[in-house]
Amino acid sequence: MIGYLEGKILQKDEDRVLVLVNHVGYEVYLPAVVMKALSAKLCGDDIHLYISYQQSERQPKPMLIGFVDPVEKEFFQQFISVEDIGPAKGMKAMTLSVAEIAAAIEQNDVRKLQTLKGIGPRTAQKIVASLKGKVLHFVENRPEKLPEETSPDDILAPVMTVLVEQLGHKPADARLMIADALKRNSTIQSPEALLEEVIRGKALS
Repeated sequence: MIGYLEGKILQKDEDRVLVLVNHVGYEVYLPAVVMKALSAKLCGDDIHLYISYQQSERQPKPMLIGFVDPVEKEFFQQFISVEDIGPAKGMKAMTLSVAEIAAAIEQNDVRKLQTLKGIGPRTAQKIVASLKGKVLHFVENRPEKLPEETSPDDILAPVMTVLVEQLGHKPADARLMIADALKRNSTIQSPEALLEEVIRGKALS
């Protein structure tokens, strides 16, 4: 089983790269969001990828799908657990960041999920039905440790960034969502807790 590759880019195509590792070339498929993150990489550059190794009765030919970090790979494994989403379809569908897809799932945002390549209304509903409540921790990359002392701006600013820049809310709407979240729970002490409360409130509305 291949779980990680580190080598040089031997060839780069629209949806895959050929990675040279110890004189062996591995063809690795990359979701659009990963390809975008690696857009500056050229042939001959070093590369490292976390690999989701896929082989089944329905797909006897082994398929390697690469990600820049283990969080993306973990999300993908959950994403393809949804009925009707196999590895190839799941790979092509990841045209948005993991945080954006996870947020759409937690917010019942079926319309946004339909913007993913190859995802129609019925499949979008299945995604929400299968994964809602299971992917909240993917909404943002959480720091391992918070500063010992945090000011209000330390809590509010990261959440504003996620809501506006990653989730596409208008600044005024984002501030209102944050205010409502703090009104429901005034004991919040971290950006992660605040974001969870914002998303929870939106799901209930």
